[in-house]
Amino acid sequence: MLLLANLLWGLSFPLVKATGLLQVELLPGAGPWFLAVCTVAPRFLLATLVFLAFRPGVLRGATAAEWRQGLILGLSGAAGMLLQNDALQYTAASTSAFLTQFYAVLIPAWLAWRVRRLPAPPVWLACGLVLAGVAVLGGFHPFAPGEVPLRFGRGEAETLLCSVFFMVQILALERAEFAGNRTLPITFVMFATEAVVFAALAFALAPDAAALLRPWQSPAWLGLTAALTVFCTLGAFGLMTAFQPRITATEAGLLYCVEPVFAAGLALFLPGWLSAWTGIPYANETLTAGLLVGGALITAANVLLQLRPTR
Repeated sequence: MLLLANLLWGLSFPLVKATGLLQVELLPGAGPWFLAVCTVAPRFLLATLVFLAFRPGVLRGATAAEWRQGLILGLSGAAGMLLQNDALQYTAASTSAFLTQFYAVLIPAWLAWRVRRLPAPPVWLACGLVLAGVAVLGGFHPFAPGEVPLRFGRGEAETLLCSVFFMVQILALERAEFAGNRTLPITFVMFATEAVVFAALAFALAPDAAALLRPWQSPAWLGLTAALTVFCTLGAFGLMTAFQPRITATEAGLLYCVEPVFAAGLALFLPGWLSAWTGIPYANETLTAGLLVGGALITAANVLLQLRPTR
């Protein structure tokens, strides 16, 4: 089920890219922060409304622990997404992809510090395989030919910080105090929290009131937003909150690194379909050795964890 969640999150990359390209045409002159918020805010707003329409009593009997867990998931997820989007303005996409997955190492390191016991060697081997796979997949290397070595600036710092917030989100689903929480209430609170945060930012960053309504008049934008809401928000996050508590946080952090493999595979054909449908220029990517090698390393890491204990 978490592999399916990864597939749905992987689907979000070409959908978000197409939405962003379309918004540039719909909102000429709008700032990058506003364009980024316009992509994520409707997803969580619509997801919240879907919950209210089909599960009007979702919060009936909700416990304090369910409210607390939902708020932690929502606030950490919102912070991570905002930092990740801002960081992409100051660093290369491949560098961002590599540093974002750093939570695969942060999680076992944090758990080792908390229990004062080093993880088993297979865990560290799996961490190394995942980071190597993501680096190959994103074409990341610290010394680009003919250029200066990798610098550590605002983009890199924000990406590492966003990885910390994603780690908080993953760990929040394993905490013993939340073991009895129900999936639907915490998912609804998470969606509602992110909807409020992103809606407030949209109003604050909008160049004018008309800019908030203009995308909603585009059938293509509505279709892309509906797909992001149903598959990449309701579907993916619903699977995450329902099934991640059944495995360890360490295993989940490494398993989520399969997401860029799915994203790269979908980018081989989906952009062309989206381009033909929306009328925006968006070319398919090509199959590379990096995709095959990176995907194989990430897959090997997760197979290793399934064959050996993770604690």
